[in-house]
Amino acid sequence: MSAPSSPIRVVVADDHVVVRTGFSALLDSQPDFTVVQTASSGAEAVRVCRDVSPDVVLMDIRMPEMDGIEATRQLVDSSPDGSEAPRILILTTFDLDEYVYDALRAGASGFLLKEATAERLFDAVRVVAAGDALLAPGITRRLIKEFALMPTKADVPPPPEMRSLTARETEVLLLVAEGLSNPEIAARLVVSEETVKTHVSRILGKLALRDRTQAVIAAYETGLVVPRSRGSAQGLSGG
Repeated sequence: MSAPSSPIRVVVADDHVVVRTGFSALLDSQPDFTVVQTASSGAEAVRVCRDVSPDVVLMDIRMPEMDGIEATRQLVDSSPDGSEAPRILILTTFDLDEYVYDALRAGASGFLLKEATAERLFDAVRVVAAGDALLAPGITRRLIKEFALMPTKADVPPPPEMRSLTARETEVLLLVAEGLSNPEIAARLVVSEETVKTHVSRILGKLALRDRTQAVIAAYETGLVVPRSRGSAQGLSGG
């Protein structure tokens, strides 16, 4: 992934000063990042983000005044189509955090363990800033389990926007829902990676989605992908 022409603007939101200071110092050590502000609560994170318009927010889930899920929801909802909202990278202590599904529904683009290495932190911020999803295998399995518990929509016709996808776009969306990367999808379909990027971009545009994470959720919630059980799903690898 090539470096952007200007630094990725980041807000770090966590109620523990050591975490805020540590992540901020690490990010500021890289030439392609700049920490524009920090916040100690969800409510403060919302106010700060509306003032400084960051590209990415490192958002803790459990914070006073307002938790990270509600803060994420307010930031995403403040933009008419979500396009102007920052990408939200949820900070969590456990890989299978109980709030994973709610955070994704609220508009989070991915998750990062607080114990992650500096290199993992840098990669995570770059990934979500580029509009990609960041879901570790354990998080993916948790997400699949949550969808498996939802009432089936197999007999419900897909919404109009889903029907607007071409056959190839639908095929690509199913592979995105499997958790495949663009190179993996390109190899599966025997097309170029650039072609896959074009399909993904069109899918996001037609469905009015912000990123691949939201595309995965849409594939399940509209019934395009139907979980077979609590631990697996049609065509889904879980990794």
